[in-house]
Amino acid sequence: MLATPIYIICSPSPQVGKTLIARTMSEFLLLKDGIALSFDVNLKEPSLLDYLPNITETADVIDTYGKMQLMDPLIVHDRVPKVIDLGFHAFDEFFKMCEEIGFVKETARCCVTPVVLFVAGADRISFRGYEMLRRRIPPASLVIIHNEFALRGGLPEAMDGDRVIRISALPLFLKRYIDRLGFSFTGYLRNEKDWSTELHQWIRRNYSMFRDLDSSVTLRRWDRPRGTDIGSLRCTKAT
Repeated sequence: MLATPIYIICSPSPQVGKTLIARTMSEFLLLKDGIALSFDVNLKEPSLLDYLPNITETADVIDTYGKMQLMDPLIVHDRVPKVIDLGFHAFDEFFKMCEEIGFVKETARCCVTPVVLFVAGADRISFRGYEMLRRRIPPASLVIIHNEFALRGGLPEAMDGDRVIRISALPLFLKRYIDRLGFSFTGYLRNEKDWSTELHQWIRRNYSMFRDLDSSVTLRRWDRPRGTDIGSLRCTKAT
């Protein structure tokens, strides 16, 4: 049985293209699986809710009630892929909460697979945030996103490893085009018949990278030896 993936798209730095990545991932999952659920944890507009209102819920980590409303649906193995667009203001509190409640262990018990997609920035805040995640998140569950539009000088050496997804920079006029609230990546692929356009290739390339990531994340099965009680089941990598 395939695991339920959770993609936590985050950065402690503003203006790094985090919501753009969350939009692209959400639309890819919706196209691939026919269903997806996204959580918008942002203060400023525009946000993921504006772009994908039909599959997006607002959430916060300000108080206990907000944290419960966000975390409860995340540990359910319902085969619905989930995306969290985590605002920079909530970065520290969210991962502090995850550590306090043992989120990683709980999701493993429930056959849910969280993956942190860290959108890199060039400032010290970004570097400190990355170092914090390295201490708390298993290496296989931490992926660096290099958005070349926001970070044109290349990744800092400490972040430039094997687990990197590079989002190529679009020309400014195309960036403004996809930033329109009514724009859909999947809709563009379906309606634009010329596959040679730069935007068409950009979307397909990103979808292909997310497809490869999603395949590695969801390839899990229930490991249930004979005589094992259902309560002790664990989700392990399929062979």
